[in-house]
Amino acid sequence: MQNEHSAICERKQEVVIPPVQVQYVEHRSHSKQCPHCGITCTGELPEHLHAPIQYGASVSALVSYLTAYQHIPFNRLAILFKDVFKIPISEGSINNLLDRTAKKARSVYDILIGKIQQSRVVGSDETGCPVNGKKGWFYTWQNKTITVIAASLNRGYQTIETLFPNGFPKAVYVSDCLAAQLKTPAMLHQLCLAHLLRELNNFEEALYCTWSKKMKQLLLDAIALKKQLTINDYNEPPPSVTELQTQLESLLAVDYSTYHKKIKAFIKRLVKNKQSILTFLYYENVPADNNGSERAIRNIKVKAKVSGQFRSKRGAERFAILRSIIDTTNKNSQNILYALAALENIQPE
Repeated sequence: MQNEHSAICERKQEVVIPPVQVQYVEHRSHSKQCPHCGITCTGELPEHLHAPIQYGASVSALVSYLTAYQHIPFNRLAILFKDVFKIPISEGSINNLLDRTAKKARSVYDILIGKIQQSRVVGSDETGCPVNGKKGWFYTWQNKTITVIAASLNRGYQTIETLFPNGFPKAVYVSDCLAAQLKTPAMLHQLCLAHLLRELNNFEEALYCTWSKKMKQLLLDAIALKKQLTINDYNEPPPSVTELQTQLESLLAVDYSTYHKKIKAFIKRLVKNKQSILTFLYYENVPADNNGSERAIRNIKVKAKVSGQFRSKRGAERFAILRSIIDTTNKNSQNILYALAALENIQPE
């Protein structure tokens, strides 16, 4: 008699997304007159409902996610919502949703500003981006767990002073050599060695400068040494750190009067900031470069490349607030969509 049961020979799976079905949640309030006292009582609708029909927290979160995190422009976002979610949403509604979310997020943004100001290590960078046809600027202050981004129409120290009037009294401040960054009050500063190495490479290749070659090797040796240091080495610097510090002093004491003007300016800058070149060898969590800040600010360039510019200063500031929360959420391995939806529970000030 033949076996009636079949045997599985092979198994394959296919991932599919069923059609997205939008849900409309209707809230109703009822009224009823008490048959004994004659008083009519009316039920109250949820406080967050302000219009006969409005978009819920999940829609607001998705709009913020797709614009501030995935850089989708308003017109393409409206098409996506129509085609994928069957939700007719205008660019004006998208703008209003972003406004609403950014206002609710302001209190969280202010908390991030306070936390980064009290951090032990802070990296900072800035980049240009058009705002309503004018030259605008975005700044970032970040570390391993927090990112703060701010929009401004000013590249000078005024922007930093406005947001952080007391500077960063507890931090080693990692930045490039922009005057406004070096002017920022901090416990200590650390110059970005990646920036310095790029300049030294140019001097070596274009101007055949032997001094540049020696300085470049010293910085590379310092970066390699950082990887070998133990926790105890930060309590009492080993001879290898002291030796590099001595070599640095010697290289900066060179007579550069006959050097090319660009190299002269470079050495003068290093002499002026020599206490900020090897700081990272004395503090465990201080990096030798400002790559973290450059990664944080790169999203502004992506946004500008996709959308061309921000239509208004308010739009730029709104993006900075939302992106700060998104990047901080990402750094802490949390779900970005959930975090943005949670903002709906915050009452704007």
